[in-house]
Amino acid sequence: MNRDLTAQDMIIAGVWVAVGLAAGVLARMLLRWLGKHADRTSWRGDDVIVDSLRALVPLAALAGGAAAAAAALPLTSRVNHNVNQILTVLLILASTITAARIVTGLVRAVTQSRQGVAGSATIFVNITRVVVLAIGILIVLQTLGISIAPLLTALGVGGLAVALALQDTLANLFAGIHILASKTIQPGDYIRLTSGEEGYVVDINWRNTVVRNLSNNLVIIPNAQLSSTNMTNYSRPEQEMTLTVQVGVGYDSDLEHVERVTSEVVIEVMTAVEGAMPEHEPAIRFHTFGDSRISFTVILGVGEFSDQYRIKHEFIKRLHTRYRVEGIRIPSPARTIALQSGGPNGSGAIPQQWDGVTTVS
Repeated sequence: MNRDLTAQDMIIAGVWVAVGLAAGVLARMLLRWLGKHADRTSWRGDDVIVDSLRALVPLAALAGGAAAAAAALPLTSRVNHNVNQILTVLLILASTITAARIVTGLVRAVTQSRQGVAGSATIFVNITRVVVLAIGILIVLQTLGISIAPLLTALGVGGLAVALALQDTLANLFAGIHILASKTIQPGDYIRLTSGEEGYVVDINWRNTVVRNLSNNLVIIPNAQLSSTNMTNYSRPEQEMTLTVQVGVGYDSDLEHVERVTSEVVIEVMTAVEGAMPEHEPAIRFHTFGDSRISFTVILGVGEFSDQYRIKHEFIKRLHTRYRVEGIRIPSPARTIALQSGGPNGSGAIPQQWDGVTTVS
């Protein structure tokens, strides 16, 4: 039989609670000091750890003081057991949430610091958080005296049924993991699918990949579809790319003069237009004797995919203006059409020019 509660017991219990509170305050001050030093480092992992521990350590100190206070009081064994069990469960839950924050924060920091892994891929963060929380819940159940063996067995059988019912969802999940693990794409890349969708990758989550096209609209692509289709990544292995522009000049043009003038325009565009590559060397290649022109290709340097439209726009404008100044003619398409009248013994045909088409009648 337990003895009666005395004033000395109350004082001792109060002292232990005060000690727990003081320890919590001191621990929080220490973590605040550590947080200032963590901000000065380049690694973000220490910031994540310190920020997560700011809530757990004071709570643990307070729980320890409360447990010591409960031990100092003349409580029955059942009440003492229940109090200790409640404090233990609360501490486990707090530790689980803190561990989830630390692990997910570290995963996010690692993915953001590595070029080969999607920087803001929520799929890794979500999977890690679910695993840590599930382990914490199982530990809580075991602490409460609930056997988790039947629960694990039921989860295994139920998991098989769920897997069969959620085949599409699981296919998207594993396809997203495969995309990230194979380092195919990451947020910020510009991609184009054979089905026509294209844009900047915004995020890769457990079900789909979010792409923002140039019109600033979001395109949602299931991961399974993304992994099973042909795709061009314009940001891999590097963002810089080349842009080709087809140009044609008349047969009466001096090709050396044309090449020199075009090279000067290329250099001007590469140095003056935003998004171009100033170190790009002009590349001009004649390749075809056409019906009314000599065609050639001009190769321009582009910083990233979306810059090509502005650079092509400025190049065509400046090249057209410069050709007019230099007297270089860009011929319009012409065709000769023979129209015979008067039957087989009719008179001779008379050529006529009409809208760039020569007709013979």
